[in-house]
Amino acid sequence: MEAVCVSLWRSRGKGQERERRAALAGEASADAAVAMESALATVEPPAPLRDTGEPAPPPAPPDLTAAAFFDVDNTMMMGASIFHFARGLAARKYFTTSDLAGFAWQQVKFRVGGRESHDGIQSHREQALSFVAGRSVEEMVAVGEEIYDELMADKIWAGTRALAQMHLDAGQRVWLVTATPVELAAIIARRLGLTGALGTVAESVDGVYTGRLVGDLLHGRAKAHAVRALAAREGLNLRRCTAYSDSQNDVPMLSVVGTAVAVNPDAGLRDAARRRGWEIRDFRTGRKAAKIGVPSVLGAGAVAGAVAAGLAYRRRA
Repeated sequence: MEAVCVSLWRSRGKGQERERRAALAGEASADAAVAMESALATVEPPAPLRDTGEPAPPPAPPDLTAAAFFDVDNTMMMGASIFHFARGLAARKYFTTSDLAGFAWQQVKFRVGGRESHDGIQSHREQALSFVAGRSVEEMVAVGEEIYDELMADKIWAGTRALAQMHLDAGQRVWLVTATPVELAAIIARRLGLTGALGTVAESVDGVYTGRLVGDLLHGRAKAHAVRALAAREGLNLRRCTAYSDSQNDVPMLSVVGTAVAVNPDAGLRDAARRRGWEIRDFRTGRKAAKIGVPSVLGAGAVAGAVAAGLAYRRRA
């Protein structure tokens, strides 16, 4: 009995520590998102991306208490953004092709299994942080801009992009929420004309990564913490907000908003969506974004950390 009690105590302690790190990651991500939004306020936003070629309608009055949150991988973008980023880094000799193959295998296991263990994530983080430590934020952002143009721009799901534009047209703000590094997530958001991004935050001092995360990866419950923290900072009413994701790992995030939408869902999320009555959108069938009607969502009205989630194998000497 004593051994069982000790085991339960240790398990509870680990759970509390994970929750603490998730909360810290969410707070750090919200702070970074607000800072980036403020910095971009002085920059003219890019023209909205539209498929019709028709003039954009006049902007709607700002809806300051409603917003939309979009997961990135397999929701906004085909495949894993961090894998596309890793391909670009490998092409630039940041690490070897065998490292890339190892990372690809980790992604396959994650997608097939549907869930990634905390221990696995911890291992990815430690290995990847040894890679980014000592590199400048400016360097990784510049490389990220190039890689987006080369490998990511044509991977955006048109249907999901149209949903994001629907929220923008309604005067709502739109954020990406992803385990990808916040710097890379911000690049994707900016190129799509979105408000900003919540992503994994890695510590930097004087513009150079230290090799430590602020909290944990923005994954699972950490995403829910980030959305709550951003809502508090931005004065959002979460009951009037909408969240979109493809993964059962994001059920915590989907559960904190008034309207949840499963986009290209994995089996676990599809089952959860059916049980909870969440809307399901699947663009993998080839349906065109132009055929999307206005759904109920409006009516309900890294490179640092995430490199840790993705670049599981650091560059070898």
